Amino acid sequence: MTVTLKEEEETGDLIKTRERPDSPSDSRKSPSGEPDPETPKPAKRHHCSYCGKSFTKLRKLKEHERTHTGEKPFQCSQCGNSFSQLGSLKIHKRIHSGEKPYHCSHCGMTFICSGSQKLHERGHTGEKPYDCSHCGRSFRWLEGLKKHERTHTGEKPYQCSHCGKSFSQSENLKSHQRVHPQEEKTYHCSHCGKTFSQSEDLKSHERIERLCSDLCF
Repeated sequence: MTVTLKEEEETGDLIKTRERPDSPSDSRKSPSGEPDPETPKPAKRHHCSYCGKSFTKLRKLKEHERTHTGEKPFQCSQCGNSFSQLGSLKIHKRIHSGEKPYHCSHCGMTFICSGSQKLHERGHTGEKPYDCSHCGRSFRWLEGLKKHERTHTGEKPYQCSHCGKSFSQSENLKSHQRVHPQEEKTYHCSHCGKTFSQSEDLKSHERIERLCSDLCF
């Protein structure tokens, strides 16, 4: 079943009205407004039937299970693209409207989502929150850490669709694929509509999209 943006927002508003100031979540805060470290965290009572991962909220479980089922109930009314999360649809709709509500506090550059803003601002601050578990080297982006760790593990997740040869880095695959005949661009990103001639290019692009989504939500 496809859920419209208006229907989901109305449901979300109803949920918010039920979250009273004297709810258990507020009782876990100290007088300063910060979470009280001595108060137990809520139990994760909702379990994924596919992988067993647990969640405190049923809504989060349902969002997670869509990663297993591939269900995308939120559809863009302008182009027909569908999404598994309402937040992804809202961000996507800004591509149509041109809205960029997030501003870099250092240079004023604007972005369609907070995740893109956070990634950009690390270029100004030098923040490197991702540490390699093998050598301790730090990185600004999760993708940079994953790319680096493959130099330790020897993992080669990028496979040529023509000959099956595998590579540890996507750029090495791209260089290799130049020896094969060029294909028409047939791979489309469901978030932004960008088109790619190779499936691995699309997968790499979508990993960055997911990283932004993780930071946004």
